Formats: sequence, structure tokens, C-alpha cells
Amino acid sequence: MGQETRALQKPFLLGITGPSGAGKTELARSISQRLNCLICSLDSYYRDLSNMPPGERAGQNFDDPAALDHELLFKQLNSLSQGTAVDRPVYDFVHHVRTRRVQVLQPCKVIILEGLFVLHWENVRRLLGLKIYVKADDQTCFERRSARDVLERGRTLESVHRQYHSTVRTMAERYIYPTIAFADLVVSGKDPVHETSAAVMAFLEKRLQGPTSSLRGPGI
Repeated sequence: MGQETRALQKPFLLGITGPSGAGKTELARSISQRLNCLICSLDSYYRDLSNMPPGERAGQNFDDPAALDHELLFKQLNSLSQGTAVDRPVYDFVHHVRTRRVQVLQPCKVIILEGLFVLHWENVRRLLGLKIYVKADDQTCFERRSARDVLERGRTLESVHRQYHSTVRTMAERYIYPTIAFADLVVSGKDPVHETSAAVMAFLEKRLQGPTSSLRGPGI
């Protein structure tokens, strides 16, 4: 892996979390467009299940923190926070395996970490300069997750419904909802995303005690 360390300012890490379907990814993309910055998704760090028979993989609980490679996530996030590039895994959600490909992530002024368990692990929380929780009601989350999983991840409506009501909601109550206590800012995933991202930018300016223009790309 080619790692390049840059000598200028260290990246500012911004974390976005909330239950599945709340609108985390959409908000991350909106903020990224405003700041021309990098998004690092926790979804890339699901553990490789290639050692399991294909028929057993889909039955795993993907909404438990143990389903993610937390050790690799922290190692790479820490490297990025120090200005060092990393080779992020590329995950195949159809077959539930980690592919042989990687995506090289170059550090930039702002790095957005987005995903279910962004505020679950203490060592990850310590790296974040701003922690955001996106909330939405259960029905909205279910409808959004259904649309995403069918269109993007090769699922059937029946399988999405079964997974959501057997593990997704239960795991959210256990692991996701409580992390709202760690958030610096709580936003609604049902509000127009451009309004929410503008509110985040305003909050960030207050946090930094200055304009966010200094955080805009292309790099550090």
C-alpha cells in the first residue's frame, strides 16, 4: 500500500450517525459538496464472510457492531487523521464478501465518517471534531431502507421486511439510539437536506469560531 504523509494541517473529522434509513448518507453527500471533502463510510468495513457457505451469509446479523472490522476502521481512520493515505476495502453487499479491490483514500481538510456505529466506539469518537446524529421515525427509516436495499443491494422486499423487523430495529434500540447522548448536534432526517446541511455548516462555524471557507478542498 502506498502511503503518503503530508506535512500541512491535520484533517478535521466530522462524524454522522443515526438509525438505518434516517438520512445519514444524503446529509454526508450534501456537506461533502459544500466542503469538497472526503466521505468514509462504515459500510466499507463489514467483515469478509467468504469463509461461510453463500447460503449462510445472508442470515448473519449485519446490524450488530461486531459485524464490522472495528480494528481496521480505527487504524485507517487514525492514519487519515494524521494525514496519511489508506487503502479502504471495497465490500460486495450482494455476496457479503470483501472484494480484492481497494480504494485509495487521500486525506483532505475535512473527512466525513458516516455510518450506524460512528458514535458507538469510544476510540473512534475521540478522533471526531464534530459528532452529528440524524434522527427519523421508524416508518420513514423502514421505507427508505427498503428502497435502498432492493435497488442497490439486490434484496427482495420480503427479505428486507424480515431483516428489518427481526434485527435492524432491535439492534438500533440497543446500539444506535443511545449514541444520541454523544452527539454535538442532533438534526432531523425528514427536513430538506439542503436546510440541514446549512444548519450543520452554521454550527461548524461556531465550533471553529470562524468561517468554514478555510475547510473547503481540494486538500490539506
